[in-house]
Amino acid sequence: MTHTDSVVFGAAGFIGRSLVAELLRTGHTVTAALRTGSQDRLRNWLDGQDVDTAGLTITTTDIGEPDLALSDTVDGVRDVYNAAALMKFGLDAQVARRVNLDGAVHVLEWAARQPDLRRIVHITGYRAAENGGKQDYGNGAYEASKVEADLLLRRIAADRDIPLTMANPSGVLGPGQYFGLSDIIDNLWQGRLPALPGAADTFVPVVDLDYVARFIVGLPAQPDTVGRSYPLLDAATPELPELIRLVADHLHVAAPRFTLPTALVRRLPRAVTRADPEALAFLSSDRYDTSDSDVIARRLGISHPPVGELLRTYADGIVATRNGASEPAPRSGFRDGTWVVGEQIAPEYVLLHGIPLDSDSWAGVVRELDAPILAADLPGLGRSAATSQSTGDWIAALMAPVRTRPVVVGHSFGAWPAIEFALRHPERVSRLVLIAPAFLQRPASRLLGSHLAAEVVKRMSGAKLAAQLGIPEGPAVASAVANLRRPGVAQRTFAALRAAGASRDELAAKLARVTVPVDIIVGADDPLIEPTDRSVTTIAGTGHYPQLTHPDLVARVVRGDEFAGATTTSDR
Repeated sequence: MTHTDSVVFGAAGFIGRSLVAELLRTGHTVTAALRTGSQDRLRNWLDGQDVDTAGLTITTTDIGEPDLALSDTVDGVRDVYNAAALMKFGLDAQVARRVNLDGAVHVLEWAARQPDLRRIVHITGYRAAENGGKQDYGNGAYEASKVEADLLLRRIAADRDIPLTMANPSGVLGPGQYFGLSDIIDNLWQGRLPALPGAADTFVPVVDLDYVARFIVGLPAQPDTVGRSYPLLDAATPELPELIRLVADHLHVAAPRFTLPTALVRRLPRAVTRADPEALAFLSSDRYDTSDSDVIARRLGISHPPVGELLRTYADGIVATRNGASEPAPRSGFRDGTWVVGEQIAPEYVLLHGIPLDSDSWAGVVRELDAPILAADLPGLGRSAATSQSTGDWIAALMAPVRTRPVVVGHSFGAWPAIEFALRHPERVSRLVLIAPAFLQRPASRLLGSHLAAEVVKRMSGAKLAAQLGIPEGPAVASAVANLRRPGVAQRTFAALRAAGASRDELAAKLARVTVPVDIIVGADDPLIEPTDRSVTTIAGTGHYPQLTHPDLVARVVRGDEFAGATTTSDR
């Protein structure tokens, strides 16, 4: 028997886990009821949020069963939060109803049997109550099942005097949300959004995840919220075309210039529109009265963050994770069109990638360094927008907030901005580390150049690119491939490769004038062919990308450690 004051169903889901975290932070004892196999996912997420889980009990459940198939018995329950739902387009109607309708009724009836019950809060969509119970399973089972459940739950609660409150969030934005608006933003980022479905007045409201969690957790303490429904959305959300323009400006990509009526989009092939037919039902000009919700929010002392800031942060997350396909680098996002990762004020190391990689290529080295780093995608490459700035001006702008004297590391093409900064600001650089400085090595082969030509590289698989570069296929290559397929990136990468080839003598001359200590790292399979008086460490068994094949050894040189397993020469 577990004694708990709050139970959260769907506790491993996007909203559910945030409710668990907010309840624990505010001193509640919580039973997290979730599907079998989700326990580790919830615990790992809570650990990542630095949440004290001393008051947490985890139990498994299946809300599709009338008895909920609870693996543990709980008592002392005052508040029940039902965040369990199948949130997916293309659901079979029977499958959707089993969880979103039957499951919701099962949770309501279980809650009604709890002798100490104060409140049950059911979380559903912002359009559910507005539809007056009208279901259209022909247009999609997800929303239809939620609408049907909304009407039925309120009717049962009223008939049996069950203290039920409905919370109706709109598009909830926060880390880990890859549904609805995320697909539009991802298509915008990938250059696959030539026109926007909807009209000039289409309104797709958004709301911040933290606001939603704090609001919902606060509802049971408000006696006058029983029997009420509360739409949770930021009324300041711009209409969809303006919302997308705001995001496009932040991402430095072109916003679609036209809108297409949803009726027309429905008739077009999905391969052309890239729009899920069910998603189109959410594109309307409807507005929602949030006055009652605003009253409760003021009582709870919560407010919406600036919607522009929310959208920009959310868009950064979509880009960082490739719309949920990968784990994001910590503290990553756009700054004035440059993709920046890590510590921007007090880094110990600044990492600048080479061609055709991006800042993700440093992941192995960053783990080994275990220190604050600042990394960035070079201008026009990776995720960064093209710029009219010179290389020296770009790196100066990147380093402007930095207050430490870091080690600056440049790989291949990334050696160019590293050298420029060390020349301009030697007092701000403790040491320069150049990895595979291309201007001192064999020129890039014509074969490599041809494979980086725009039309060819867009069709190149990760395996083929990895083989071409002589490196193992992995996350760094996958990230490079994703970048190169975006409009303009392959062309700019090829242009950068040619520019680097034309600047070999210039860069060698600039390196000779650098006054800060310089260390060079090369792979034995890609040695220097030009003389240098700098310290050179040669790593056996690798070529032009030692940070991918031997990140531990590269990190040791970057730290300045002495170690066996590499050959170091110096004429100084």
